[in-house]
Amino acid sequence: MSISSLLATNRIFTNTEISSKKRLLEFISQQAAEDLLLVQKKINHKLQNNIYHKLLERERLGSTGLGKGIALPHARLGDISNAHAYFFNLQQPINYDAIDKQKVDLIFVLFIPEESTEEHLQILASLAKIFSQESITDKIRNSQSADDIIRIIMQAETEI
Repeated sequence: MSISSLLATNRIFTNTEISSKKRLLEFISQQAAEDLLLVQKKINHKLQNNIYHKLLERERLGSTGLGKGIALPHARLGDISNAHAYFFNLQQPINYDAIDKQKVDLIFVLFIPEESTEEHLQILASLAKIFSQESITDKIRNSQSADDIIRIIMQAETEI
């Protein structure tokens, strides 16, 4: 599965103003819950809270801040049948407890169905390869639109 196929322009948030990791996880949960409620009408109204707690659980295992300003928060959700991804480009970098202690401004969020272990690992590996390339992250940071970000990621996927 390609990374770019998981994204859509309505799941990309550029120039987002967020002040902390907690606020970021809350915002991610809110946006994902709204989107998933539209996509999968069977999901209950407590989804936002569930997403937030799943993201927090994962962060307690160790920060998903990869370094160089990148974070890959991810969680398994029992209520979804397909992988869903969201991308956030923050106005100002925030403290995220990244392994290199640098602040984070590029956040790629992944939600995977509970039973999709192999797919989860493959997508995370692809994301790590893409976002470890400084030329790609520079292009993303300088992009002006969601369409630009999708194009950059699609191009990166063909080059890996």
